[in-house]
Amino acid sequence: MTRTPPPADRPEVATLSADEARADHARLGAAIAEADKLYYEYDAPTLTDADYDQLRRRYEEIEQLFPELASETSLTRKVGAAPSARFAKVRHAVPMLSLSNAFADEEVFDFVTRIRRFLGLAADSPVAITAEPKIDGLSCSLRYENGRLTVAATRGDGAEGEDVTANVRTIGELPQVLKGAPEVLEVRGEVYLSHADFRAINARQEEKGLPPFANPRNAAAGSLRQLDPEITRSRPLKFFAYTWGEILPAVPKDSQTGMIGWFRELGFPVNPLTVRCDSAEALLAHYRGIEAQRATLGYDIDGVVYKVDSLDLQRRLGFVSRSPRWAIAHKFPAEKATTVLEAIEIQVGRTGALTPVAKLRPVTVGGVVVSNATLHNEDYIKGVGADGQPIRTADIRVGDTVTIQRAGDVIPQVLDVVMDQRPADSRAYVFPNTCPACGSPAVREEGEAVRRCTGGFACPAQTVERLRHIVSRRVLDIEGLGAERLPLFMDDPDLPIHEPADIFTLAKRDAGNLKKLKDKEGFGALSVKNLFEAIEKSRTVALDRLIAALGIRHVGETTARVLARAYGRWEAFHDAAVKLSEGDEEARHELDALDQIGDAVIEAIANYFREPRNRAMVERLVAELTIQEAEKPKTDTAIAGKTVVFTGALEKMTRDEAKAMAERLGAKVAGSVSKKTDYVVAGPGAGSKLDKARDLGVAVMTEDEWFVLAGASPS
Repeated sequence: MTRTPPPADRPEVATLSADEARADHARLGAAIAEADKLYYEYDAPTLTDADYDQLRRRYEEIEQLFPELASETSLTRKVGAAPSARFAKVRHAVPMLSLSNAFADEEVFDFVTRIRRFLGLAADSPVAITAEPKIDGLSCSLRYENGRLTVAATRGDGAEGEDVTANVRTIGELPQVLKGAPEVLEVRGEVYLSHADFRAINARQEEKGLPPFANPRNAAAGSLRQLDPEITRSRPLKFFAYTWGEILPAVPKDSQTGMIGWFRELGFPVNPLTVRCDSAEALLAHYRGIEAQRATLGYDIDGVVYKVDSLDLQRRLGFVSRSPRWAIAHKFPAEKATTVLEAIEIQVGRTGALTPVAKLRPVTVGGVVVSNATLHNEDYIKGVGADGQPIRTADIRVGDTVTIQRAGDVIPQVLDVVMDQRPADSRAYVFPNTCPACGSPAVREEGEAVRRCTGGFACPAQTVERLRHIVSRRVLDIEGLGAERLPLFMDDPDLPIHEPADIFTLAKRDAGNLKKLKDKEGFGALSVKNLFEAIEKSRTVALDRLIAALGIRHVGETTARVLARAYGRWEAFHDAAVKLSEGDEEARHELDALDQIGDAVIEAIANYFREPRNRAMVERLVAELTIQEAEKPKTDTAIAGKTVVFTGALEKMTRDEAKAMAERLGAKVAGSVSKKTDYVVAGPGAGSKLDKARDLGVAVMTEDEWFVLAGASPS
């Protein structure tokens, strides 16, 4: 396992106690969830790719060293961004997932080692893995039915994308009709622009007095998303096929290389630099070879993708969180530049986090003009970690010449200060201890790197962001009430929206108000009708979405799903949360026994429901909703509804495969033994969990006995 250097304010994972690991795991999960929300739903990221990857890698490293914290519902399942409202939505028959990233050689060796370990192979067993250039373009899925192109869609959020069929038909190198194709074939790949075509497009933009595109990827994305296909036709987009979605009646080949060869035979462009390797050393040699050719390829790439070649092994390996276990993207090193930091602005996020952003003198880094960079937190500006130890040569000040780094990021990061160019009159930056949006105290809790506004819904910055979170696609999904319109209602004297329940009383208040919404600027009779219909539709909400909508710290979508499945009904969760807030030990123990629920989440729920204003706000919201019970687990198996704990070494299956099988059959997998545990499956080396099971009288069985009970086979 590669050791990931810890963030500046956190100790090495290897030095953490179990309690510290649990708290850090929860903190990282909350940070990842917040970053995903800002990046994918609001197009307002505050972390660089490198910092985001560092959070995720530390999160995964904690789970590796403390496996009791690992869960199939870890915060690694979110993919892409919500599709644009300008295009019709297309539901992908097979989700379009993203890839985990590697940046160091050691991580590539770890990737190969993990594959062998998961499959139970010897350390020296050969595993064939393909290596292909990672094209810096726009992912697209092409669906052919009976040999004819019927639908083309962008990745979107992985589940739904944008219908860009008319535009894709203008890509000359893509076949419109296939000979010898199966009944259904979804070919997936990357739409991109060559460097030469990019320069020609920008030349035409400048001739027309229009702003040039920042880079080929932006130009390709903008071209594919044109409402007029003739504009797309004028821009020579290209395509590389590299994977697939639904294929009926069956996938015709048994390997990744076989499928790529089949795509070529059908007439799809495939990358000629794709090779098959048998070792991590061979993968790295090909990576360096491609990196050396990067400037001469004629199109942008940002790394190399490795995939296990055997499709049978891919199926066995399956998926973890948001990405397949059998693939990884090995990114190229970041690009750097120097510029002047002209100002530091403080942004207030949905959770009240005060995030400093560097306003830079614009500079081009890797072909992109950069004017903003993240400064992370107040310690990072000071140049020290949470333990007070230096993390760079000096603090960061307004007026400094700074080194910035970008690796495909929207917002890069400030790395260091060029001290010999520091102005003589510079002054140390003083981080605010009050919220710039509402003036409430901004408090930094012990052990936290982030200072947060205490204003909650009283803070306009938090209110808007919290409401945006609630109406977003992944929560209540209210179309027509997004990032642009919500601020209008915040300031509206006639029909204000200040809390979630106000959304659902909007139509009633509009009906009784002389100043109708349809008469306000930016609205019309049809748009108001559509908005009210969308609000009515969202009144019926799944339990996990409602829990996620509340904005409880550390409780994102995946944690909300765990809670919903555990409690089943809103009343059960609400009663448990209230009891927890009142100090009920049984309610705490019940929560603590849930897989992936730790002290940080428990305390966050208790603190949230301990606040009378929050409880009152929740009651007003719930009064407006019809709340669906959580999805029922399978009930037609011998283990359906049972709680099982796996402990010790499993010999017939890996731990991940065993957990996945149990959950498919309707069982609940817990991380600790309690009086509510039904079965403990104990392998060689079982320790304290086995002892506790015997003390509590919980049924203990061997791995073979478990398979007999479950009616399943380890193969």
